[in-house]
Amino acid sequence: METKRKKLDVLVVDDQPGVRYLLDVIIAEEGHRVRLARNGIEAVEAVKSAKPDLVIMDVRMPQMGGIEALGKIKIISPETEVVLMTAYVSDETVQMALKKGALCCLTKPFDVDGIKSFIIDFSVKLSGQRRKMPAVVG
Repeated sequence: METKRKKLDVLVVDDQPGVRYLLDVIIAEEGHRVRLARNGIEAVEAVKSAKPDLVIMDVRMPQMGGIEALGKIKIISPETEVVLMTAYVSDETVQMALKKGALCCLTKPFDVDGIKSFIIDFSVKLSGQRRKMPAVVG
């Protein structure tokens, strides 16, 4: 029996073009739609125009960081899941992210296979099958 997966609409938000490109390629190769934003302000505007299933967003960005954007995104689209990425993982950052509604935190630098597994698990979860997501993926 094949596991059902939902085709995702994913918004990737990072101020580093290389990170955006890498995640775009990884996620698109899995058959999902990817949109890109350079900071929290662009992310909030993108969510206003089309509510994605998943936002993968850096914590530290100029103009508006990921934690602030997370709060605004959850007001606009409570059903959109948000995953924060950071190279500076601390219990305080993880707890703040989870308190504001993040699904989990990804550690940077990330493992390509880990990202693929996460996207597969998330798409299976959205297809209605039960899957528990970890708080920190690294």
